[in-house]
Formats: sequence, structure tokens, C-alpha cells
Amino acid sequence: MYDRPRPDRSVPAMTFDQMLERVRYEGAYPTRERAAEAVRAVLAALGRQIAGDERVNLARRLPREAALALTSTAPDAEQLTGWGFVKDLAAGTGVSPAVARWNTGAVLAPVAALAGPDLLARILQRLPDGYALLFGQAQLPQPQPQPHPQPASV
Repeated sequence: MYDRPRPDRSVPAMTFDQMLERVRYEGAYPTRERAAEAVRAVLAALGRQIAGDERVNLARRLPREAALALTSTAPDAEQLTGWGFVKDLAAGTGVSPAVARWNTGAVLAPVAALAGPDLLARILQRLPDGYALLFGQAQLPQPQPQPHPQPASV
């Protein structure tokens, strides 16, 4: 048996230009410049929400320019919910929440693909509710432990 070469995870699966084209397509942006603005704004905002190994590992999987946008700001002390993230992005970029939500989905779809299912699952576990939908994933409720009924005393 021979040893198969393994993919080098330090080399992103797509270039920044390819990422911009995907975002431009996903978001129906008229220009690459508009797609680049969305990428930089959304990734900088996401970088304020993700910390630790997940942040480092995601940055490694992104094209260099996207990784720089993600890591351009320090993580915030308090994380925002998914809706809070969208509202904060809207306020920071001067667009409506609907446009911010559109931009977020257009950018995070290729980011989810680059992250891969395992890393994305770890990122979503660390983020508050509402982010799975922003990444184009199903938001499944976490099972809550049910109290066991006490036996009736006789």
C-alpha cells in the first residue's frame, strides 16, 4: 500500500479573486469592488465574534486577504446573537439591516465551504444562537435536559 498525499490545509482552497467571484454571484453584486467591500466588512465583524483556535483555524483556511480582514480587529468581550451581529454590521456600514443580512449571507456561504463541516460546527458551538442561519446552515435547537418526575409518595 502507498501513502496518499494529504491536502495541505495551510493553502486555502480558493484564491481571493475566486472568493470575490463567488460572493459577487451569491450576492448579485454589480461589481467586484462591491463584493470586496462586503467581504471585508462582514469578515471584520465576524472576527470580533470568534476567538481562540477557531479564529486561527478559520484564518488559515481563508485566502490571505480574507484572513487579514477576519483578524483585523480583536475579539469583543461579549458576543452578539446572530441578529445582534446583523444589526451591528448594519450600524457600522451605514446600510439597512436587510442589506446587512444579505451581505452576511453572501459572504458567509463561501466562508462556510472553506471552513469545512468540522470547523464550522466548532465555530457554531462557540457562537450564540442565530449564526447557523447566517452561514446557510439549519439552526437546530439544542436538546434541553428534561426533569425526571418524582415518584408519588404513598
